[in-house]
Amino acid sequence: MVESPDSKTGLAGVAAAAKQAPGRGLPPVHLWHPAHCGEIDIVIRRDGLWMHEGSPIGRAELVRLFSTVLRRDEDGYVLVTPGEKLSITVEDLPFRAVSVAQRGEALVFTTDVGDETEAGPEHPIRVDTDAETGEPSPSVHVRADLWARIVRPVFYELVEMATVENGRLTVRSGGVAFALGPVGAGVE
Repeated sequence: MVESPDSKTGLAGVAAAAKQAPGRGLPPVHLWHPAHCGEIDIVIRRDGLWMHEGSPIGRAELVRLFSTVLRRDEDGYVLVTPGEKLSITVEDLPFRAVSVAQRGEALVFTTDVGDETEAGPEHPIRVDTDAETGEPSPSVHVRADLWARIVRPVFYELVEMATVENGRLTVRSGGVAFALGPVGAGVE
């Protein structure tokens, strides 16, 4: 007899719901609206490491599984199943863009959980700049309201690919120009 995902709670329920997504697909978390059940001690650290009760989640498959039922709601980041919604802590952004490839006219980013996203009108690249330090903080939209921090080596790759447009380093993907910083930054 197959147990329904809503018959389990906590981590077991999240894992059971996530396993419903065939292959590398994603479960329809946008259609699930269960009651908020509290918090679960999962933290996605700034460096991308997923922690549970203070210990790293060492299995990449399990992190991938949980990432498929991650959603950002008005009240923060949650893991959601058809039967429950549990808040988690995200120190920065939930994902990290760990590689970029140019495929024709597109820039395709791969995240630390295996998602691929093609930058363009629906998946913008944004670069915020720290007002005090001038340090860039680049990210790319992955899905729904979930973003990936572009890691420093990947950002350097983007800078190498960039051209100067209107005084800004700019990359293009999906027919859209994305500035990599303010006017004059990195332009010599």
